[in-house]
Amino acid sequence: MSGAVASAEPAVARSRALRRLDALLQGVSRLLMVVCMFALVGAALVLSYSVFARHVLKLATDWQDEAAVFLLVGATFVSAAHVQHLRGHIGIEAITTLLSPRVNRVRRWFVDILTFLFCTFFAWKSWTLFWEAYVDGQTSSSTWGPPLAIPYGLMAFGMTLLTVQLLLQVAIGACEMRGNTQHGTGGHA
Repeated sequence: MSGAVASAEPAVARSRALRRLDALLQGVSRLLMVVCMFALVGAALVLSYSVFARHVLKLATDWQDEAAVFLLVGATFVSAAHVQHLRGHIGIEAITTLLSPRVNRVRRWFVDILTFLFCTFFAWKSWTLFWEAYVDGQTSSSTWGPPLAIPYGLMAFGMTLLTVQLLLQVAIGACEMRGNTQHGTGGHA
């Protein structure tokens, strides 16, 4: 019995360290969430100005739509890690009510692993898009012509944060399942 308790201590310490890393990432994500809120307000203001300028002042607006899209892309991708931490994404809850808590934990961990793998690939491709746009000096095809490295960089940064968040959730889930298994066998020994 003491062997099971001794072997559970490193898992608890690992889980505690992972939770500290998760709290640190969450602090960064909360700060970035405030920036994303301002970006959404900025996009709304830009689009409102665009409507007013086009229809009331009869001015040509060629930069507003693109600026709003850049702000929305940045806000969407940069805030994704915070949303994942809260598990605020859309999910189907019908199955979870039918499963036991242990099976639900395994299901959530498995989904986190698959999501982590997809987001890792997406982050890698986003960084390659960013790098190509930056090195080649790619710009949008509008008359304003802002650099495409801006939205690609925001997308890559946001997906990287999301990937790190998912990696932490997978590691925490593994520690929790390992700790539950060890405690379960320790209690029966």
